[in-house]
This record gives sequence, structure tokens and C-alpha cells, in this order.
Amino acid sequence: MATIEEQIKSLEDEISKTKYNKATQGHIGKLKAKIAALRHKKEKAQAHSRASGGAQGFEVKKSGDASVALVGFPSVGKSSLISQLTEVESEAGNFAFTTLTCIPGVMDHRGAKIQILDLPGLIKGASEGKGRGKEILNVIRGSDMVLYVLDPFQKSHFQVLDSELWKSGMRLNQEPPQVFISRTRRGGIEVRSTLEQTNLEDEEIQAIIRSFGIVSATVTLRTDVTDDHIVDTLAGNRIYNRAVVVVNKIDLANKKDLERAYEELPDGWPVLNVSAKTGEGIEEMKDFIFDNLGFMSIFLKPQGQEADLVEPLIVKDTSTVRDVCAKLHRDFLRKFRYARVKGPSAKFDWQRVGLDHPLEDGDLLTVILKKA
Repeated sequence: MATIEEQIKSLEDEISKTKYNKATQGHIGKLKAKIAALRHKKEKAQAHSRASGGAQGFEVKKSGDASVALVGFPSVGKSSLISQLTEVESEAGNFAFTTLTCIPGVMDHRGAKIQILDLPGLIKGASEGKGRGKEILNVIRGSDMVLYVLDPFQKSHFQVLDSELWKSGMRLNQEPPQVFISRTRRGGIEVRSTLEQTNLEDEEIQAIIRSFGIVSATVTLRTDVTDDHIVDTLAGNRIYNRAVVVVNKIDLANKKDLERAYEELPDGWPVLNVSAKTGEGIEEMKDFIFDNLGFMSIFLKPQGQEADLVEPLIVKDTSTVRDVCAKLHRDFLRKFRYARVKGPSAKFDWQRVGLDHPLEDGDLLTVILKKA
């Protein structure tokens, strides 16, 4: 009997031999769903193996207000770049997975502490475990932003890197599809849609879902779906994250070199030109990272004192009062009584709120603690 890897390889070979168009999209979607189901089965087995004392993982402790992963081939200048961003010296070298090290540095910028992760260079085959690439990809999946670092003198790097991240379940610079699949006990697969579907017929959508092993479900579509949208929803482990391309070594590149580097990039992706050697473009890069990580400013007003309107607290724009308390000091959670908020998130000035109150940019916050 063929192994899971052999079954996946056979299905991938069939996909590669099939020309992708509207007529074949449903068939290719079925093959992709079968691959997703096999990978899910394989990941469950590997998780069980690790829980039973199998191979050690590769993890990086997150710190600061957000984390950014530098992704690139060996020798593209990631080590020099992280030194410019964080003033932390990262030993340069052609790792190619010979050493599994991650040298995190912290970039202090506009009141935020942003962890920059300098990972060993990704290589082709990483998503299938080559050189323990899966551990590296898991660190990247856990970051808040991905920076592709490219050398303008080396071709096809972006396609290889992006393919490995895609295979690992990352969907960069994409919005999650509005596809909702609820299993039911009986009744087959019912497809409901709030808009016209131009890519797939209902029967094709049903066939893709059955290929994943689901025979009864209610499917609600609020997106004009493709086969990838359906398969990604079935897999349930996709990461939707922001990414930017950083073209390094512009001090050495001419206009033709840069144009050649841009040709392989997707339309609409942000591109930053920098030189880790001279420092050109580094400040603009810091600003871009900060502006696109989703930060907001919260002003603190200690009880009975004036609010500090000069030095705001920088937090993620999804933060609640609980998140702010945890950032200030662990005692703020342990001794928390209530908080008062004035600003965009409050229904009225100095509204009394609890730990789960979502904050908004520009809020003034007072935390009231229990007396010792």
C-alpha cells in the first residue's frame, strides 16, 4: 500500500499534468482536497509522535508588541539587515539549515518594541521537511508580518520562497474567503450563496467537499469562490498575514537589475528598496513595518492624576483592557477591579468597563485596582 507521501506525490503529479481552466477547476479542486485530507492525517500522526517524545521542535519565544520574520535564501543580506534594524549583531554565514539558530532582535520604533526574527535561509523543499524546514516555517507562521528579502542579482528566489510558504498554509496579502462549512448529520451537502458563483457550479463544490471526506454539510458562500477557497476552508489551518518584499543591495544594483527583480513579484505587493550596507531606505522600512502591523495609541490616566498625553502606550489594534493590563504589569490583572475609558471606544466619557472591553486608537484609560 502506498504511503501518505507517495499518495500526495501521485495527486500532485496529476495536478501538474492538468491544464488549469474553468472546465478543469472542479477536478483540480477535488485533487487538492484529497491532498489536504492526507496532509491533515499526516500532521495528526506527527503531532502524536511529538507528544510521545519524538523529534524536538524549533521554537522562538515571542516578545515585544509584534514579531516580523525575515525570509530569504542564504547570503541575501538578512544578517546585515537585522543589524541595521535592531543594532544587534547577527553572525553572517551560509547556514542552509546546517545550523538551526534564530537570532531575534528588537526594533524600538515610535514607541513600539518589534521583534525581528533572523531565521536560517529557506531552501526549496522546506515545506516537505527538507533540512528541518517545517520547524522554520512554523516560526514564520507565528509571526505578525513576513519580509521577503531578495538579492536583485539572483533569479527566481521569490517564486521558490513564496511556493514554500504557500505549501505550508500561508496566504499572504490575501483576505480570508467568506466560506463557511458546517457539518450536518444527514441531508447531503447543501450549498447556499449570497452572490452569483462564476467559477464553480454547486455540483463541483459538493464534489470537492466530498473529496475531503465530508458527506453532509451546509455550505454558505459570501465570496465568488475558487477551488483554493474551498480547500483552504476545509484545511482549516491557513494563516492570512501581511507580507512585503525587501530588495536589498540597491547600492550595487542598477535600474535594469531592479526591473528584473520586480518582474517575478505579484501585482500590488509592497516593495521596499534598501541597502543594509549603506543604510539607504532603512528608516522608510522601519516606518512601513510600524504602519502595517496594526498598532494604536492608548493614553493612560492614573487614578487622581492628569492623563499622559505625550507618551502613549503602543498596542495592537485588537487590544482589550485585559491586553493593556497584561502589558503594564501582571499585578494589574491580579488586582483589577474595573477600568474607566474616555474616547472612541466609550459610549460616554469615563464609561466603566471590564477586562474584555475592546479599545480604540486615541482612548484614555484609567485602571482601578483592588487595595492591598
